[in-house]
Amino acid sequence: MSSSPLRRLALQGALACAAAFSLPLGAFAADTVLRVSAIPDEAPTELQRKFAPLGKYLEAQTGMKVVFTPVTDYAAVVESLATKKIDLAWLGGFTFVQAKIRTNGTAIPIVQRAEDAVFTSRFITADPAIKGLGDLKGKTFAFGAPSSTSGSLMPRFFLQQAGLNPEKDFKNVAYSGAHDATVAFVAAGKAEAGVLNASVWEKLVEQKKVDTDKVRVFATTPPYFDYNWTVRGDLDPALVKKLTDAFLKLDPANPEHKEILGLQRASKFIPTKKENYDGIEKAAQSAGLLK
Repeated sequence: MSSSPLRRLALQGALACAAAFSLPLGAFAADTVLRVSAIPDEAPTELQRKFAPLGKYLEAQTGMKVVFTPVTDYAAVVESLATKKIDLAWLGGFTFVQAKIRTNGTAIPIVQRAEDAVFTSRFITADPAIKGLGDLKGKTFAFGAPSSTSGSLMPRFFLQQAGLNPEKDFKNVAYSGAHDATVAFVAAGKAEAGVLNASVWEKLVEQKKVDTDKVRVFATTPPYFDYNWTVRGDLDPALVKKLTDAFLKLDPANPEHKEILGLQRASKFIPTKKENYDGIEKAAQSAGLLK
């Protein structure tokens, strides 16, 4: 779904936005440009809107030009990190595991939001007959992107723990490509139920972009580790420290920082480490998603 015409148009718009606040790479020496990307778990234009103030803040903290480049799918972020086309990436827990494997263990997660230590996914429906996970049997269901931690991997893991095999027990399984798209699927009746991360669900409710009289949450997963900011392993250690310190210094009492944290759906950033994502790696292995 992430390659649909609508999402391609959204990506083109996001690239135009990126160009508006970032000068061409050729205008700077390679070592003065910080190249950033993120998994496309929301529309590219929304990712760019969320990142813009953070990008300006990182420029001030590092003295480097920050260039944010949206991508069309999760695999592209992993590959770009592995091939040194980007320096810093916003990854989901499973995407980090993939990046760790793809980079032979060199990718380094530096910070996560405090909320990411206890992250959850929300199961949603517009069908009044669905009141619990057991009611999903024989229903059509929408995950987010196949590589999404909170939109696919961990919900699937918890469904399996509840004795449900989506491919066998559901009438049909679809992948919307992004969390906001999953809500649209369920609201439009393209799927009788779906799952997305709690943070995007809460944002859509706050922004009144979902009719909660029609679409509702009927189950929530247990907590797990999820998103983080990851750097490529051969980045200058001094720069890695600058980036880490910059995130950790964000203070909600500072109005400028409060805006950045609000857009990131974060109360604050905290240090993280590779071991936090061991549980996600085991869940991926159990689901047959890692070779």
